[in-house]
Amino acid sequence: MLKSIKKEIKLRQSYLNGASISSIYFGGGTPSILNKEEIKTLIHTLYDNFKIDPDAEITLECNPDDLDTKKLLELKEIGINRLSIGIQSFDDADLKFMNRSHNAKEALSCIQFAKESGFDNITIDLIYGLPNQSNENWKKNLAKMLSLDIQHFSAYSLTVEPKTKLKYLIDKKLVTPLDDKITVEHFNTLVEIANENNFIHYEISNFGKEGFFSNHNSAYWKNKHYLGVGPSAHSFNGSSRQWNVASNKQYIEKVNGNESYFEVEQLSNTQQYNEYIFTALRTIWGVELDYINNQFGQEALNYFKKQVINWENKGKIKQEKNTYTLTKKGKLYADAIASDLFIV
Repeated sequence: MLKSIKKEIKLRQSYLNGASISSIYFGGGTPSILNKEEIKTLIHTLYDNFKIDPDAEITLECNPDDLDTKKLLELKEIGINRLSIGIQSFDDADLKFMNRSHNAKEALSCIQFAKESGFDNITIDLIYGLPNQSNENWKKNLAKMLSLDIQHFSAYSLTVEPKTKLKYLIDKKLVTPLDDKITVEHFNTLVEIANENNFIHYEISNFGKEGFFSNHNSAYWKNKHYLGVGPSAHSFNGSSRQWNVASNKQYIEKVNGNESYFEVEQLSNTQQYNEYIFTALRTIWGVELDYINNQFGQEALNYFKKQVINWENKGKIKQEKNTYTLTKKGKLYADAIASDLFIV
């Protein structure tokens, strides 16, 4: 796998047209299972084939049970300067329900170990809207997170996906989904507590201290170009999307056999407009009229202006100069609003 990823990095070195790289992100699964030398050789391959900013954000996704002091010091030594830790919850009952392999004590300890190892840019993710999760329990979760003095976190509402164990349990009436009103209460509590503790709510599910927004995710939301390597990885160059074959076995065989290992979709002007609306609307930077006009034309601009009036009147979107952003109330309806603004 490592041989194949390194080969793909070399094959793709022209994809970003020589642009300087501000973010490297090891994610999509559990890259922390790689040892120090394996991660190091991937980083070196990237530096050999791309122009990397001196202060580039280099993030590694990991689980609490993957991290000990030795591992953390090794990651720090080879250039990882940001950790994304899959905490999900600091409550053992929540973690058991989500079938996580770590417990609450490990969740707390790994963050302390990371800080003691010199990491000063740490993000974690939390889940709310779990069955039987009270607002008080959610507040306790947030309080534990705040006590750790980290710089960034993501919080997601539990979603029920088809063909999952949770969907099966709900269908069999063995689990009762949380009432939507309580999930909304969780979200409002989240926004309020984050604001009180100097976290900026810069994207629907993301909160960061000043200077600690995710460079990596912000690139997606700001429609910047990016390159993904490895199985299932996606890339975007402004006019097309590209995604690699998902199967590990096929990926290795095709890359090393010099066969096509990805599919490409050329994006129409309408598709690019819709993607911009969907991503930009989720952020504090919002949808800019000048950007729509310059990138997609007067017709798209006129359409947006016509469609957005309804949501302004409902108090779910606000306009400041030439920029439209969601109101606090509007953030609860982000996907519905975006879809209504799409050109279909």
